[in-house]
Amino acid sequence: MKTERRIVIAFMALLLMSGFGQISAKKHWVATWATALQIAETHNNPPVPLAENSIRQIVQTSISGDILRVKLSNEFGKEPVEIRAAEIAIALTSGNSSLIDEGTNTSLTFSGNSSVTIQPGELVTSDPVCLTMTNRQNMAITLHFGACPANIITSHPGSRTTSYIATGHTSDFTDATQTAHWYIINAIEVERKDNARAVVVLGNSITDGRGSTTDVQNRWTDILSRRLLNNSKTGNVAVLNMGLGGNCILQGGLGPTAQTRYPRDLFLQEGVRYIILFEGVNDLGGFGDANAKADRIIEVYKKIIEEAHSRGIKVYGGTVMPFKGNNYYSDNHEAGRNRLNEWIRTSELFDGLVDHAASMASDDDPARMNPAFLFENDWLHPNAAGHRHMGENVDLSLFEK
Repeated sequence: MKTERRIVIAFMALLLMSGFGQISAKKHWVATWATALQIAETHNNPPVPLAENSIRQIVQTSISGDILRVKLSNEFGKEPVEIRAAEIAIALTSGNSSLIDEGTNTSLTFSGNSSVTIQPGELVTSDPVCLTMTNRQNMAITLHFGACPANIITSHPGSRTTSYIATGHTSDFTDATQTAHWYIINAIEVERKDNARAVVVLGNSITDGRGSTTDVQNRWTDILSRRLLNNSKTGNVAVLNMGLGGNCILQGGLGPTAQTRYPRDLFLQEGVRYIILFEGVNDLGGFGDANAKADRIIEVYKKIIEEAHSRGIKVYGGTVMPFKGNNYYSDNHEAGRNRLNEWIRTSELFDGLVDHAASMASDDDPARMNPAFLFENDWLHPNAAGHRHMGENVDLSLFEK
């Protein structure tokens, strides 16, 4: 028995020395970029048809990788979308041109085929491809369409990044029509062997990037991502922006409500370890009693927290920023904001706090945003400096474990 035991122990040691059984070496997928989807409103539909044409869309990823795959979605479409061919490449800019590093242009396949038809309500994932990209890499996803509807199309309207639509199936986007929207693309994922992980932010237009600079990638989540990558303990943490402009948690607003979209946008992303809940201003600022709305938002947040914790995911509460001076403001709306924020700060249900309300408030009036951070004087959205301030005031230690 002792001899057999020594043999087993020696065999296990050899396995460990060769790399087998090491948890850190297990391959897994992590989303490095993703976006929330909805039906494009009429004024956000493609300015020229996508059918039988090509589109090049630029995104900026977060963490690096050598093996990647791309997700495409027709979730909100009513007709099939035909992709005749697709490629991914390193882009030469963060959006202000369609130029790519031609040597990196890599064809995508789907179950071994260069074409794929995405049925209504369907999400498809490309086969993995080898393509080395660094942290915060600008990537170009090029789609060559067959049949594609002119409206009722799955989209992310607030891309804050220029996309390029060219006539026919082509790689020449010199005279392309430009539009600041994304269509059909949903995520890029990388295969990692370390403990790479992701934080996903559920938000509205502030997280979506209103007030940031088109083609600069300076939303507050971008600032946070760069800080995480530069911190030795969080250098493998991806940031996924699930903000939708005009979005509400409870009802109304633009796009599917947060209480209906959270299972997809939070729990169907690969590698999520942390969630930031940062919504509510569009609910609180609308018609009706804001205190009652705050209570209903709390119930939704409780449900998300419970589901996240059951999956081993930490949840951080993002306080609603001040909006005095905006037409959302009233004594009742401010009372509702304070009610929700007080619960976020003191309930002890969250695993941590992202207190944007405190960091963005005026020194002399906590109900009003710091004037230095105003975008278009609307007293609601931060400008580029405000986005930077928000990203710089998130505690990185929240993401170290």
